[in-house]
Amino acid sequence: MHRISSRVVALALSLAGGLGSLFAADVLHFRVEDTIQPASQSFVARMIAEAEMEGRDLVVMELDTPGGLLDSTREISSTITGSVVPVAVLVAPAGARAASAGFFILMSADIAAMTPGTNTGAAHPVGGQGQDIGEHMEAKATNDASAMIRALTEGRGRNPDKAVEAVVESSSFTASEALELGMIDVVVNDFDELLEVLNGREITRFDGTTVTLDLEDPRVFSAEPSSAEKFLSVLANPNIAYLLMALGMLGIYVEVTHPGAIFPGVVGVIAMLLALYSLSVLPVSLAGVALIVVGLLLFVLEVKVASYGMLTVGGLISFVLGSLMLFDSPIPDMRVSLGVVVPTALLVALVTGFLLSRVLKAHSRRPTTGKDGLIGEVGRVVRDLDPRGTVAVHGEWWDARAQGEPVAKDEEVRVLAVAGRYLEVEKIGGAPVDQ
Repeated sequence: MHRISSRVVALALSLAGGLGSLFAADVLHFRVEDTIQPASQSFVARMIAEAEMEGRDLVVMELDTPGGLLDSTREISSTITGSVVPVAVLVAPAGARAASAGFFILMSADIAAMTPGTNTGAAHPVGGQGQDIGEHMEAKATNDASAMIRALTEGRGRNPDKAVEAVVESSSFTASEALELGMIDVVVNDFDELLEVLNGREITRFDGTTVTLDLEDPRVFSAEPSSAEKFLSVLANPNIAYLLMALGMLGIYVEVTHPGAIFPGVVGVIAMLLALYSLSVLPVSLAGVALIVVGLLLFVLEVKVASYGMLTVGGLISFVLGSLMLFDSPIPDMRVSLGVVVPTALLVALVTGFLLSRVLKAHSRRPTTGKDGLIGEVGRVVRDLDPRGTVAVHGEWWDARAQGEPVAKDEEVRVLAVAGRYLEVEKIGGAPVDQ
């Protein structure tokens, strides 16, 4: 009887555990640690779509970004505000930031959370390359961004005035300041504590409906970007884009100067196509591109013009300045690193100069075969030249005409030209040449 009771209790506990697991909340968790661009936007959209399709109860995005592209930011914000599943954005870990574009994403979330030691804000709009966009255009861009952030914060019940201040005056806020000013909902130490704090919390969705989160013993599903998304994200790195462009130019140049090599041309075309994709999703400065092209032209001219190195120096300066300006963004993560630019510029200059010198050396080399290869060669007179006779050159007998004085048998002559079936020669004196 006692054994039967024990089995019944065990079975009941097992069933209770199974039912508890069946009704446990599902949380999808992923990280975005990159600039905001099409690859990261695609990843966020896919995660939220999967959460909706699989019926998750909450999506938590851990965010650490210096900013990014406005179009991608708008897409991510729209995806979050329109999500069927509540979305929490957690700026973490300590030292992370949700700057510029990240600030808009944080403000669009159902739950905006930060960990101690993080910051957000600095969302003033700038030109694609960080340049002065002019008073009129700046006013338009600022008003547009201000309206966007006000709509997001008012829809979430947050402090719109301070959010607008981050846009208009580029103000930044620590986690505690953002909480005190009513710009975020909670400050937690990590992801686990966030789930504990949100358990039983009632939140108001962007459409005005309310949802109470039941996160007791939640099942957490972690996700990462796909291989394709990781690859595209790597291509959106300015340093990678720059290196691909340099490799593409060198590969194509090698193929042009050494036709038939094939491999350098194939590598160059592939690298250039990948670079073009990178340039299409990054803010590119036309002035930077122009300076890089001028630098390459100066490298080419150095081989053809005796400038005593001045063209090379000018080419290096132009190439380095163009490289630094290529992605001249106010966000350091969206600029080419000086540590990448200098070695690449030196390598391009050395390789270009070496290849050009080889080409010009080959072009200037005297022919060694055919009729042209006879010019300048020394031969021996076989039959007196007065002025016509026969000479032996390269083991062959040729009809020849002497220019100037007649030349006796067995004397040396130098070939001046090939005129039809005759060689034009001149006497050079010296001992007879054995042929």
